[in-house]
Amino acid sequence: MYGRRHHSSCYRLAMERTVSKSKLKAHALEYFREVQRTGQELIVTDHGKPVLKIIPYREDPQEALRGLKGSVVRYEEPTEPIAPEDWESLR
Repeated sequence: MYGRRHHSSCYRLAMERTVSKSKLKAHALEYFREVQRTGQELIVTDHGKPVLKIIPYREDPQEALRGLKGSVVRYEEPTEPIAPEDWESLR
């Protein structure tokens, strides 16, 4: 189920911030500044379907991956399903 929350003409569907093309056109600079300030991506929709993604510029594209380095401790059977009690985030 999708939750909606109004935030400076943006809607959060699932966990992504989205805006329609028409709202983006009317307030483009506001949205660009928000992406730059927060570092969060913005999905642009056309008739409810995602068509564009606005992301902040990074000098070093590998910067986003550095935080993940060493986060996979062990990955023995990647094709096997995992039980809900095995997810650390659910504990």
